[in-house]
Amino acid sequence: MLSHNLQSVSKLIPKMEADYEVGAKAEPTTTMPSSTGTLGAHLARRLVQIGVKDVFSVPGDFNLTLLDYLVAEPGLNLVGCCNELNAGYAADGYARAKGVGACVVTFTVGGLSVLNAIAGACSESLPVICIVGGPNSNDYGTNRILHHTIGVPDFTQESQCFQTVTCAQAVVNNLEDAHEQIDTAITTALKESKPVYISISCNLPGIPHPTFTKEPVPFFLPPFSSNPLGLEAAVEETAKFLNKAVKPVIVAGCKLRVAKAQKAFMEFADASGYPITIMPSAKGLVPEHHPNFIGTYWGAVSTNFVGEIVESADAYIFVGPIFNDYSSVGYSLLIKKEKSIVVQPNRVTIGHGPSLGWVFMADFLSAVAKKVKKNNTALENYRRIFVPNGVPLKCEKDEPLRVNILFKHIQEMLSGESAVIAETGDSWFNCQKLRLPENCGYEFQMQYGSIGWSVGATLGYAQAAKDKRVIACIGDGSFQVTAQDISTMIRCGQNTIIFLINNGGYTIEVEIHDGPYNVIKNWDYTGLVNAIHNGEGKCWTCKVRTEEELVEAIGTATWEHKDSLCFIEVFAHKDDTSKELLEWGSRVSAANSRHPNPQ
Repeated sequence: MLSHNLQSVSKLIPKMEADYEVGAKAEPTTTMPSSTGTLGAHLARRLVQIGVKDVFSVPGDFNLTLLDYLVAEPGLNLVGCCNELNAGYAADGYARAKGVGACVVTFTVGGLSVLNAIAGACSESLPVICIVGGPNSNDYGTNRILHHTIGVPDFTQESQCFQTVTCAQAVVNNLEDAHEQIDTAITTALKESKPVYISISCNLPGIPHPTFTKEPVPFFLPPFSSNPLGLEAAVEETAKFLNKAVKPVIVAGCKLRVAKAQKAFMEFADASGYPITIMPSAKGLVPEHHPNFIGTYWGAVSTNFVGEIVESADAYIFVGPIFNDYSSVGYSLLIKKEKSIVVQPNRVTIGHGPSLGWVFMADFLSAVAKKVKKNNTALENYRRIFVPNGVPLKCEKDEPLRVNILFKHIQEMLSGESAVIAETGDSWFNCQKLRLPENCGYEFQMQYGSIGWSVGATLGYAQAAKDKRVIACIGDGSFQVTAQDISTMIRCGQNTIIFLINNGGYTIEVEIHDGPYNVIKNWDYTGLVNAIHNGEGKCWTCKVRTEEELVEAIGTATWEHKDSLCFIEVFAHKDDTSKELLEWGSRVSAANSRHPNPQ
């Protein structure tokens, strides 16, 4: 059964969508039947065809036969994770780097464990194929009670839980329509850029069936095309709106990724001459080395002078924004609707005026770039008032390390061959201030904000982006949630550098609302990682308390141990936070504590 009604993929013509990486063509394995294919082989090959080379998994009795077929596919690498939550986070991180990710877990106990990670991927519009090994097909429709359930003969609990966080759910318990269900679900994930849920009965992966060919017909995703009249109207209205403005600005949002519109965005930015700013969740999607880039717009905690330029503009075009309580700093943005143009992946809204649907972001930006007049007034205003940040004072010898000194040195580590992963917490704000060199990657999970996300996401991102060295900034509280998959990073031979910031608790929660529950038990973090390492694989750890020790550690990590996972535990005072977190926390706290409206 499918919750999403799409045209059968069997009607799609054999051509691969250019936006998805095609795995190397693999010869059929000798262990598979020679005449017809099997469900397991079909699914494995489909994953390779859409660009998945690594699948993150946790074995369980209902998915073991399916895992055999994934292992047998030459184009796939099965990455075993320590728990289902981290497998889901890893698929999330992988999708950020590759465009699509996949994880495999077992029925209900695995599915409900991975659910939180899939919800996060949904919030960030990431196509993650979540595959679950389901009950034997003969058990459906019976009155049998199975293990891994809540003790009732109803097997729909898991799929019902996934309905609100996936764009399609396929429960495959019949070979007759298995081909169509699998292909339609995968196609839906790629078209809508959202996760999907596929449950496959444990007795079906190895059974040959005529609907499965040895080599599945490749995917073809028809390109979206804007409504020509709607596009023309949106471009004309937007050009008129912007061309009469005195000091317009551009603000990029995170939906640039799902719309695949980064190139068109820069085309528009170059043509307009407007200053380029980003919302915090769009960091890494816009080149920060561009001469018109001025920083992050985040209301009261914006990059210096950026908030003033944006909020004093007489026209602003928001491209792919999400306005929530976090991005709006407790709903305190000084933005007026009548001055704004909001461009979403398939809709353009101009002030209080027209809202035009089926107008796709990339088409719109490319077209409006040809109509807009160059206007750099706001950029000149910014340059007129701009005062460079002061350089953090150098610590005195043996003085305890300050967080701003740490990030001064992380800034110096960045290049086009690195990527930054920022965990929920003060790292959001400190990493937001990093200036990214050309081609430097950057990821964080702002919409969902699940603490612990970064460990699994770092595993997945590093597995996908092997041309980059990942630098992860993780707080001690977040690390305690998902620490186990440091083990998988070592097993996969990854050379990530992790800065574990040990400040004794949930700092971001402290600044929203303090209490004894924000203090955590301190761990010997390097001792834990050394125990996980256990002499197998490449791993190096150290503790740093001063700037001198930090400089030495970074030198060791980038030279002697450049091929190792490097874990650097940084001790910081519990009250050493960014000024942005202090401001943001107080405003979010005020928004959270609003009294009920009168009834």
